[in-house]
Amino acid sequence: MGPRQCRVCNEAQSKYKCPSCLAPYCSVVCFKRHKEIPCAKPVSSEEKSTSSGEIHDALKDENLQKIIRNIDCSPDAKNELEKAMGVEVFLSHIHRQDSILHQPVAPTSHITGGRR
Repeated sequence: MGPRQCRVCNEAQSKYKCPSCLAPYCSVVCFKRHKEIPCAKPVSSEEKSTSSGEIHDALKDENLQKIIRNIDCSPDAKNELEKAMGVEVFLSHIHRQDSILHQPVAPTSHITGGRR
């Protein structure tokens, strides 16, 4: 994965990721500052879409893999993402992901520990 900027101080290159929400940070000081506000691990699109054979098949596409890898490894990920939005295979993948992410998900007690 390419270098990312610390999401806390926005000055240094991140070396670590928060174990809860995966936000990049650069130091113990920034980690402590980040933890002042509770965070939670986001539900990844992979977790929501594992039952979708269509998404699984799409991720086998080498062109799509290359585009995603370019975004992930780029020091200017925003620019890479903007370029990718003009590529049909990527745009189609994003639309599929969006439709899955916006489907209602029934609460499960094993995730919440029976609490709400």
